[in-house]
Amino acid sequence: MKKGGFCQFYKDIYWGETVKNRTIVKWKLRMGMGQFNVFCITKAQGIHDQLDIIHCAFLKQKYYRYHPVMVYGIAKSYQEALDIILRISQEASIKGYDGRLLEYLESR
Repeated sequence: MKKGGFCQFYKDIYWGETVKNRTIVKWKLRMGMGQFNVFCITKAQGIHDQLDIIHCAFLKQKYYRYHPVMVYGIAKSYQEALDIILRISQEASIKGYDGRLLEYLESR
């Protein structure tokens, strides 16, 4: 992939309840700027996993400049990120995508 932002955002991104200034948070993530207490729910890098929770500091690595990661959710704490994944899982289960979170997110 060509040199661009450090991440791409899901069209219907999931937000934590305590995240304020959402536009600024997204801009800083895209530009690779540091932020305290911001966790991203991303597509997993491994083939056996579906979603990862990573601190935004990992997105500052040069690797992500050339291989932007897909961000499905943004939270202000690790616990809030877990709550978002639980919400995604419940929505997927209701729609008939039990245990297939990525398929659910891509079908929306």
